[in-house]
Amino acid sequence: MPLWLKIVLCIVAAEILGGLGGYITASSIGSWYVNLERPPGTPPNAVFGPVWSALYAMIGTSLALIWHRAPAGPAKRGALVAFFIQLALNLAWTPVFFGAHQLAAALVVIVLMILAIVVTIVRFRPLDPLAAGLLVPYLLWVCYATYLNAGFMVLNR
Repeated sequence: MPLWLKIVLCIVAAEILGGLGGYITASSIGSWYVNLERPPGTPPNAVFGPVWSALYAMIGTSLALIWHRAPAGPAKRGALVAFFIQLALNLAWTPVFFGAHQLAAALVVIVLMILAIVVTIVRFRPLDPLAAGLLVPYLLWVCYATYLNAGFMVLNR
């Protein structure tokens, strides 16, 4: 399968999975989230969709590069395991924060997600530096989201 097709498939899959989180988020925006005290630096709601769409495109491209370019073996398997662990944590955060309204539990999930993203970047780097680099904006955004999560938790006890 050519690289371009793997990139398309991985981006589409990432965007669909991200869209599921958006669906859960949308149901809480008008009823619960709107009433929360916001930490300084909270962006307008309209920012999150485009940012996550761009990040999911980079996440999908990163996965496709590893899938296509990395040689089979333990290093690739370990990198993919790390990738799917961070992805599972990413997918878990939205239902915990927006669905269950459990801000402290969501903070635990997002801190674990940061660690898993760092491990993924470290494991991707020797296999494909571009694939690792594509995850850096994601890591930075999740660090910012962690600040927001913590701020929401503290301000809305």
